[in-house]
Parts: sequence; C-alpha cells; structure tokens
Amino acid sequence: MTRELAPGVWLLDVGLIPPLATNAFLLDGREAPDDGSDGPVTLVDTGLWYNRPTLLGELADAGYEATDVDRVCMTHYDLDHVTGLGRLVDAGFEGPVHMGRRDVELVRGEWDPPLLHHKGAFHRVARRLYDFDGVDLRPVDHGDRFAGLTAFHTPGHNHGHTVFVHEGLSVACLGDLVWEQDGRLTPPFWLDSYEMRAIHESIRRFDREAPEFEVAAVAHGTPFVSGGRGAVRGLVDAL
Repeated sequence: MTRELAPGVWLLDVGLIPPLATNAFLLDGREAPDDGSDGPVTLVDTGLWYNRPTLLGELADAGYEATDVDRVCMTHYDLDHVTGLGRLVDAGFEGPVHMGRRDVELVRGEWDPPLLHHKGAFHRVARRLYDFDGVDLRPVDHGDRFAGLTAFHTPGHNHGHTVFVHEGLSVACLGDLVWEQDGRLTPPFWLDSYEMRAIHESIRRFDREAPEFEVAAVAHGTPFVSGGRGAVRGLVDAL
C-alpha cells in the first residue's frame, strides 16, 4: 500500500510475497527546501516485472504517472529491483537510469562475476533476461551528487550496490545494504549476497560517512520513518 513516509518521500509497496516483496520509493525534491534540481522526481528501484500491487498503480495512488518521473536510481542489479522498469518505460518514462558502476558493467557484459559463486552464476543468466535494452543507463560512483542525491558505494550484496541519500528530504534509500526485521536493521543473508564480510564493512563505512537522516528506506521490511540514522548506528554496534 502506498504511504507517504515524510513530505516528498513515498513508499511504493511492490512485489509479490517475501522475499520477493520489495519496496520502491518515490522522492519528490519539490518538497525539499534546497533541492536545486532541474528534475525533482526520482524513483528508487522498480520491483519485479510483475507486481501485486503494480508499480503504476502505486504511483497513481501517490498522485503520479510514469511521465512525472524524471529519473530512476537502482540500488543494485537484482531482478526484484530492476525489471519493473519495463512497465515504467511502456507507460512513457523516458529519463535516465542511474546504477552503481560495477553493476552497469555486469549488465553490459564488461565485467563477469565469478562463475563458481552462486550469485555470480545467477547474474550471468539474469543479465540475459534483462539488460536495460534501449534505456539511458548511467554508471554512478561513490560520492556522485545529482538531483539532491549523494551516492554511497556499498558493495557486498552486489559489487555495484549503491545507497542514495537525499539530505533535503532526510531519507536514505538503503536498498539491500540492510533489511528490517522485528523493528531492527539486519544485514541481508548470505545466500542472496556475494560477500558477507564486505557487507559488514560497507555498513561500517556508510555509518562513518553518511549524513544525518530520519527515514531509513529499506527495500525489504518496514521502513523507519524516524530515527533511521540511529538505527544504522545500532546495527554497527551489533556487528
């Protein structure tokens, strides 16, 4: 169910059933006091190609259409996060799509994940199923800033996993860097990730470098509408 977590921050409840129940987020920079962006509406992640409720339906419930979205930011390349983009494009979205550089290289065939790793083998197959054909796909690096967002490279779950923080809206779109479980943040489990040690280090690095924010917008679980930065600190203390 669509829900406004804070002014300009919308939760779009897309996906099917756990673990395929994925959260996407709409960020409307017009609600931020100093966004300074020429294209203020950003969608972070898109869910699966088949969602119930649908991505377009969730957007409509928030008062938006596909053509209102200026850009899409993908936290990482996994099918439950990226393949809903096709529905958005079919409905008229024409903007750029931003994703971590290593995951862009994965999709383009410029980098091959390890064949003998369970997720690496999966990604070699997955990129044949969905390769962003015809999309203006743009690589993102650590520290990049655009449209009020700052990108934080957080590898481990994926090599190109990226967190997007919008200080003006006081929200961090955490993707699968962490999940929410029983009111607390937790790292994703090993079967769905490349390297748990790298995830832990990414969490610690993000904690060292990230600004303050209230909303912890997790892709799986219930987002924190306040105290999100403190929840990350609490997880670091528990690692």
